[in-house]
Amino acid sequence: MFASIAAILAAAAEEAAHGAADAHEASGGLLQDTSFWVLLAFLIVIGLFWKFGVHKMIADGLDKRAQNIADELDRARALSDEAQELLAKYQRRQREAEEEAADIIEQAKRDAQRLTAEAHEKIEEQIARRTKAAEEKIARAEAQAIAEMRSRTAELAVEAAREIIGARMDQGAQSALAERAIDEIRTKLH
Repeated sequence: MFASIAAILAAAAEEAAHGAADAHEASGGLLQDTSFWVLLAFLIVIGLFWKFGVHKMIADGLDKRAQNIADELDRARALSDEAQELLAKYQRRQREAEEEAADIIEQAKRDAQRLTAEAHEKIEEQIARRTKAAEEKIARAEAQAIAEMRSRTAELAVEAAREIIGARMDQGAQSALAERAIDEIRTKLH
């Protein structure tokens, strides 16, 4: 880079020298030629710049600027890579959350079906128990009604037999026969 700057400056100085020589020949004196003085001032400034290392400072400044730009580009690449990693991480988490939500929904559906089946089964069991209890209650009521009917029928039969026997028999035979008949009826009916 410095070589190209130096080459450009040398070419400019050479051109200025040619211009000064041409002017000198035309005007008759080198000290009166303005191009000569401009060239001389230019060369002095370039010499001072060279002596104090201005070219090195400019080069160092450009190098620092280039390094800063390169560092910024590296940081930008690193941030871009980090952003891509974060994006991939969040997309993965989103997929995992969606899968987990789908699993939760499926589990809830299975639980709801299971609970519905259990409730249906419990209702059927309860209906069966109540039906059985009602049937047993009806059977007991029938048995009680039949027992009451038999008991009442036996009492009516005994009463009727007493009246019939009392009307046809004398008192002693009547009592003995009635007692025997009553005992037989009671044992048969109960």
